[in-house]
Amino acid sequence: MDSLTQAALGAVTGELVLGRQLGRRAIAWGALFGTLPDLDVIFTWLLPTAWDLRMHRGFSHSLLLIALLTWLLAKPLAKRWKKDKVTPQRAAMFVFLAWSTHVLIDVFTVYGTGVFDPFPGPRLSFDNLFIIDPVFTLPLLVAVVIGLFVKPKDWKKGKGVRSAAWCLGISSCYVLLSFWAKHSVSKAVEADLVRRGISWERRMEAPTPFNILFWRVLVDRPGEIWIGYRSVFDKPELPVRWTVVAKGEEIAAKHAEASEVKTVQWFSKGWWIARESADGLWLADLRFGEVRNWDDRGVALRPSFVWTYDPAGKKDRLRQHGPQARGAGETMRRMGRRISGETHAWEANPRLIGAFLALQEYLPEQR
Repeated sequence: MDSLTQAALGAVTGELVLGRQLGRRAIAWGALFGTLPDLDVIFTWLLPTAWDLRMHRGFSHSLLLIALLTWLLAKPLAKRWKKDKVTPQRAAMFVFLAWSTHVLIDVFTVYGTGVFDPFPGPRLSFDNLFIIDPVFTLPLLVAVVIGLFVKPKDWKKGKGVRSAAWCLGISSCYVLLSFWAKHSVSKAVEADLVRRGISWERRMEAPTPFNILFWRVLVDRPGEIWIGYRSVFDKPELPVRWTVVAKGEEIAAKHAEASEVKTVQWFSKGWWIARESADGLWLADLRFGEVRNWDDRGVALRPSFVWTYDPAGKKDRLRQHGPQARGAGETMRRMGRRISGETHAWEANPRLIGAFLALQEYLPEQR
């Protein structure tokens, strides 16, 4: 998740484990250890794009590294905090919980986390929270603020620890609600596909930005990916309006041996589409949604994670392009209307737009 949330969760973990011993210092130590796993981002500026995709949220988020650091750091930290009567066992608990909770909430998002690195296999993701969710983060920040105003003598009485526990409990309940919402949407989507007599290979549901009320669904079918949206308030009989996107497998096959293309296909867990471009190949990972812009022709979809692969490139043959974010206010207003049931406010004559390219194609729909 975002760095603010990771730091806040680490700080709350520090309060819970070390608050009685370290007081306010536990907040700072927790925030530090809560953000350390994401220091792998420094490789973004040093490594080619394909390597960065493999490194970020990789070994630094693995269970093996968590176990190793817990063992290595327990005694040095206990020695540092000897005057505060922190035992090696409690120091080990702090390192383990601060690091592992960071990894856990990363697993909640769609990006994918290398929990089992360096062993081979797909990265783990539960797809139940958006990468930024204020409702999850706010109680953690409240716990941090309360902790900053707790007096040293009150820490020893457990005052800061109790408030941290309550706030963490609220955020945890929100996570449980997200799993319920995901399950509810999944059942409704499956019923919709069964009514249509549609077969599928796999599907995934993930929340739209900043909420767990409105969900985006992907369905993997031979040669195509279906994109649909579902609100938790939608009536069971309301059909999903599906947008159909061709995968472009035959286009990607022309570059099948390129390591960069293989990396994108691995990173996206197979939820990629490919199109020809002037540079060689245009690739998009559909798991992350799309920037949406409305005009008199309908809605333009610009995938959020996009790359171009240039086989003739001399340095980095794979270039990642950020989303062209425009009209965020309009998107949020329409999202709110769609959550409340106005389906026409969100879906209308979709067309796929390739960022930085001339690619534009009108997409068929299943209503």
